[in-house]
Amino acid sequence: MENTTLCPQCQSENIYQDGTLWICPECSHEWSVHAQASPENDENTPEVIKDAHGNILMDGDSVTVIKDLKIKGSSSVVKVGTKVKNIRLVDGNDGHNIACKIDGFGAMNLKSEFVKKS
Repeated sequence: MENTTLCPQCQSENIYQDGTLWICPECSHEWSVHAQASPENDENTPEVIKDAHGNILMDGDSVTVIKDLKIKGSSSVVKVGTKVKNIRLVDGNDGHNIACKIDGFGAMNLKSEFVKKS
């Protein structure tokens, strides 16, 4: 059985059908069998933000810091293993694409490459 359909999110060929949905095991994207999949990138399509291990992050996810992070303008450090709940994905032009509140530190922005999804 030859499968010419690709995942519309990561363009993987390793997809399978489950009922009326197509599922990509690589990026966990699900889409309807009846949906039109267009491989062209739209300007309206949001950028996919992934954590340090390649897991796709969404608004409201919880993440864990995987590296000690110095806070600019302070002598404080966000330690490895700090859990951050209810993140918000933002379009940061300086690479800081996660907005969050960390207990004991307050509101701040993080780079997705320094967190893992919990």
